[in-house]
Amino acid sequence: MLQQRAQGTISDPEVPPIPLTSCPLGTFQVDKYLYHMRLSEETLQEVSERFRKEMEKGLGADTNPTASVKMLPSFVRSTPDGTEDGDFLALDLGGTNFRVLRVRVSDNGLQKVEMESQIYEIHEDLMRGSGAQLFDHIAECLANFMEKLKIKDKKLPLGFTFSFPCHQTKLDESILVTWTKGFKCSSVEGKDVVSLLRKAIKKRGVRSHAGPAGMGRGAWGLLRCRDRVQRHSASSPAFQDFDIDIVAVVNDTVGTMMTCGYDDHNCEVGLIVGTGTNACYMEEMRHIDLVEGDEGRMCINMEWGAFGDDGTLNDIRTEFDHEIDMGSLNPGKQLFEKMISGMYMGELVRLILVKMAKEGLLFRGKLTSDLRTTGHFETRYVSAIEKEKEGLQKAHEILTKLGLEPSHEDCLATHRICQIVSTRSANLCGATLAAVLRRIKENKGVDRLRSTVGVDGSVYKKHPHFARRLHKTVRKLLPDCEIRFVRSEDGSGKGAAMVTAVAYRLAAQHKARQKILEALKLSHEQLLEVKRRMRVEMEKGLGKETHAKATVKMLPTYVCSTPDGTEKGDFLALDLGGTNFRVLLVRVRNGMRRGVEMHNKIYSIPLEIMQGTGEELFDHIVHCISDFLEYMGMKGVSLPLGFTFSFPCKQTSLDEGILLKWTKGFKATGCEGEDVVSLLKEAIHRREEFDLDVVAVVNDTVGTMMTCGYEDPYCEVGLIVGTGSNACYMEEMRNVELVEGDEGRMCINMEWGAFGDSGCLDDIRTEFDMAVDELSLNPGKQRFEKMISGMYLGEIVRNILIDFTKRGLLFRGRISERLKTRGIFETKFLSQIESDCLALLQVRSILQHLGLESTCDDSIIVKEVCTVVARRAAQLCGAGMAAVVDKIRENRGLDFLKVTVGVDGTLYKLHPHFSTVMHETVKQLSPKCEVTFLQSEDGSGKGAALITAVACRIREAGQR
Repeated sequence: MLQQRAQGTISDPEVPPIPLTSCPLGTFQVDKYLYHMRLSEETLQEVSERFRKEMEKGLGADTNPTASVKMLPSFVRSTPDGTEDGDFLALDLGGTNFRVLRVRVSDNGLQKVEMESQIYEIHEDLMRGSGAQLFDHIAECLANFMEKLKIKDKKLPLGFTFSFPCHQTKLDESILVTWTKGFKCSSVEGKDVVSLLRKAIKKRGVRSHAGPAGMGRGAWGLLRCRDRVQRHSASSPAFQDFDIDIVAVVNDTVGTMMTCGYDDHNCEVGLIVGTGTNACYMEEMRHIDLVEGDEGRMCINMEWGAFGDDGTLNDIRTEFDHEIDMGSLNPGKQLFEKMISGMYMGELVRLILVKMAKEGLLFRGKLTSDLRTTGHFETRYVSAIEKEKEGLQKAHEILTKLGLEPSHEDCLATHRICQIVSTRSANLCGATLAAVLRRIKENKGVDRLRSTVGVDGSVYKKHPHFARRLHKTVRKLLPDCEIRFVRSEDGSGKGAAMVTAVAYRLAAQHKARQKILEALKLSHEQLLEVKRRMRVEMEKGLGKETHAKATVKMLPTYVCSTPDGTEKGDFLALDLGGTNFRVLLVRVRNGMRRGVEMHNKIYSIPLEIMQGTGEELFDHIVHCISDFLEYMGMKGVSLPLGFTFSFPCKQTSLDEGILLKWTKGFKATGCEGEDVVSLLKEAIHRREEFDLDVVAVVNDTVGTMMTCGYEDPYCEVGLIVGTGSNACYMEEMRNVELVEGDEGRMCINMEWGAFGDSGCLDDIRTEFDMAVDELSLNPGKQRFEKMISGMYLGEIVRNILIDFTKRGLLFRGRISERLKTRGIFETKFLSQIESDCLALLQVRSILQHLGLESTCDDSIIVKEVCTVVARRAAQLCGAGMAAVVDKIRENRGLDFLKVTVGVDGTLYKLHPHFSTVMHETVKQLSPKCEVTFLQSEDGSGKGAALITAVACRIREAGQR
């Protein structure tokens, strides 16, 4: 039970305090008499908390059937952003009159809305006749309106405000649950009102169609409007009266939010306090169990008037609330609405006046038939009596009109009763609204919420103090929120047009974005063609006569065997591939204790050495080796060494690699065109401290294959997809024309990043690939790598986002300086944004970190772009890999090949979907291969040592 506040001085936060000593007798008695209607701040906090729980019940799939607050999905997924543009029709049906409106929205730098409307009467016989008659009448009025405005030749989209209880299944489908407000038309309940309206229009020869040309199921995107193309049947009238597209059916509360949302883009709540009351707000899709999908937001029509129907508010409902309910048309229903809305406020005051008069507390105990009659004390009287200056005079006039002879004290008491009743209404409304805003704040994960509430309704607009009291309650209950209230103008008419305008904007924008992204979506046929072309380029690289002009160089590595498990011994490995350099001791054991044990130390290479002489660089490397051997206590021991040297090299034997050119910021003189193993050996001799047997110079892709080959004997392919990308595999010696001999196999370092440099991929490269290539350090080179590797994917995404923004399809058309900055969109952000466990809220915070102010819709779009770019990269990588495994299968004349690919690289390992998509692509393009992917650990270090170990094993076997 809620604890009511103890009373001394009257200190209700919303009712002006009146010290008891100076209280006129009537007012003091009213305060005492209506003690239970005056709610403390603690009570309001408790009501707010209860309402929050009711909201959660309504949103849950399991709890919704028994929830009193139904939380109905409206299928409105976005609020206006101010760029809406066009000519729209709206129908507003919610009572005995209905309206047809034409709403013109323009965005030529100045947001502007022009409206024309016509009111049409609905006679009682239509309200109680057949549904067909009602909808025929609506279609007739629509035709009349369009004729009058001479717009029958225009194809206009239409929004339909239908303010009756409905179950909505999509934006343009709404099933009437039950008629209210005196309507009793037959054959409508349980039916879709949009279909009934379309049918009535079609009967006239009006053709209802699917909106802008080509917009089908996909084009409606975020609002998921269905494809609604309807063609005339043979029995349809031959003429065409006019052409419309019913896009949306909404209720007036949603209309209110959308109307205000056009002027204030922070508006995400709609509130109506008039004859009835209701609210709606934008909820995160992940919390709406009743609708599939987790991304984005959807407006929830709360139907909050039913709060308390399950007994939740019994401890604060008074005898007067019970009496109102028992005398209503729907006892036990809409209990919250009966405590706060305009339909019941005047009646509550009348019941209190009657009871107090009966008890001799008012009007000298006299009652009149007028005062006894239900509905005779109207809510507008409450507003009149509470006016600052003329309130008491109005009280006297109204009470006199009801046949009473009120004293001054009676007028004061009546004024006080009105004050308490309307204040309770505003306070309760504020408490539930605070729960809604608190939920939005928690959904957004912000410390301080800035939001706007769009409001409509006669009580809010016409009562002299209601709005102020409501605002004050919300501020008290939510001190950490900045809430603005905006009055709606014509939410039910303009609002329906706004929902339609937003739907059209989203559909048009979605269509434009899809057209741009289409170029990045590769079909099965295109991927098969990429696989075929890769195979052609591989053959060119292997051929003696074609090698010179080949872009995929297919370099022999002189690694002729993978580990067989008998390798053993201690080996040193050097790993040079960037500004840091590693020295490793790798202990390989066989037999019962088979395994690999590693020790390593990282050394930096100062810039002056990177860009000095070759001697200085290799002397520094040998100095680091010396330090490591001392650190390990192995000074003077001569060990075999494998050298991972990740720069472009031409190998002529396993222990000879000619540096073709420096990359990655290295510029040491006297190295290009020289054998790096010789340079290393010369530096060792200069130091005269130790001797090492440099057995192998390798690249990291081959190291990756060897590392995984130690674990899995089927591993004959290496793949790296990280900052860059490359692959290697075991080729038959008879196909390696650059090396003499036909026996056995040799690992081929493909250098596949250059695939496409000949122009063979130009038909699938997009304008975004070309933009990234042109601004890179090596234009025209490594084109395949630039489409698939981590160094470039973020840049591709950034270029697409800029293009979208320039076209007004993203970030409301505003390009920030940050977005113009190259390299700002790191590939790690793609991995984070596409993470399944990451809500859009976190996507927004990543974008915010990048200085990009985004809406929920923007976040969905950015996520989609990241998905498309990463998916294409994974598919292209898969197509390349399919070419490799099929070549191995065909080399061996097999119908079916079982093979393992050793993989390394941050993109492959850290991106949430890259590996899955790549695996699927390989499976689809190479159905005769069973390909297993094994993640490598430390291919560049451990791999170099294992190549050395294999070489030593083979050398020893040869010596024996």
